[in-house]
Amino acid sequence: MSPALVWFLAGLVLVLLEFAVPGVILVFIGFGAWVASLTTWLGWTTSVGSQTAIFALSSLVLVIALRRLFKTWFMGYAHTADTSANMEEFIDRPVRVVTAITPGNVGKVEFKGASWNASSVDELIPGDTAIIRGRDGLCLIVNRK
Repeated sequence: MSPALVWFLAGLVLVLLEFAVPGVILVFIGFGAWVASLTTWLGWTTSVGSQTAIFALSSLVLVIALRRLFKTWFMGYAHTADTSANMEEFIDRPVRVVTAITPGNVGKVEFKGASWNASSVDELIPGDTAIIRGRDGLCLIVNRK
């Protein structure tokens, strides 16, 4: 097996491992292996030492330069301590009650296709429509519509 193919397959394995081991590092190390594969295939790096140096250097540069840019893309939205900025998409929106909610007890509502814990000062039964008035962490505060 040619060294270029070995570097390419190593890169492929590392990129695929990113799905199992999140952290947005392995993908760039995999890209570094692909850079080593390309330079080997082009004949620019013929010795194992030069291939390893290209692999290490390109992986390091890619991790440092691109990880911050791609982290939110790979890992999703990160919640901040200030949730008031995100409340616009919740307040005054209707939800469907899934399990009964009584004052002092938490029930379930459906909002945007997801199930949420909810509390209310009103007694609500499954099938009722409620309006979101606020949020306490991951628990929605709702009132009867």
